[in-house]
Amino acid sequence: MIEEQWQCIGSQVLREYRVLELREDTYRFRPSGAESGFVVCDSEDWVLVIPITPEGNVVFVRQFRHGLRQVVLEIPGGVMESGESPEQTARRELQEETGFVPQDVQMFGPLMPNPALHTAHCHIAVATGCVRKHRPTPDPFECIETELHPLTDVQQFIQTGKLSHALCIAAFAVSGVHLPTPEA
Repeated sequence: MIEEQWQCIGSQVLREYRVLELREDTYRFRPSGAESGFVVCDSEDWVLVIPITPEGNVVFVRQFRHGLRQVVLEIPGGVMESGESPEQTARRELQEETGFVPQDVQMFGPLMPNPALHTAHCHIAVATGCVRKHRPTPDPFECIETELHPLTDVQQFIQTGKLSHALCIAAFAVSGVHLPTPEA
């Protein structure tokens, strides 16, 4: 078996951050005897939410993303808190980031965002019947703008790169949400 070819011979935490731990695992590749360190981002699982209003609009958010140093269009989501189920996280994050509350939530996944580097899984929620009932209550390090766009625009957003966050695109694919094309 492939996994038997790899022997973990050490693990060292490099740095702890607010939402993840960065560590280096050292492995020996048994066939050659070669040893090397591999960086691992260890964190809790997270959830992405596709929120759909009764009118057929998708609730998107725009927020600054430090990796690219730019504002990105995406769907709401966040890290699961201790003891939370993926559905509880979906409802909480949707309300915190947008003020919207869903009538129903269906869960899909989980996905492995990047198993070469990350231990976390990403759970996908489709929240329907979403209605704004509260003011958003973002985390202290979040500045979020909410946008509603017709579900019919999502396919075009993906094709034109307006929505280019890979996990958000994967969420639409995994969820089976039908992405109608705008009528000509």
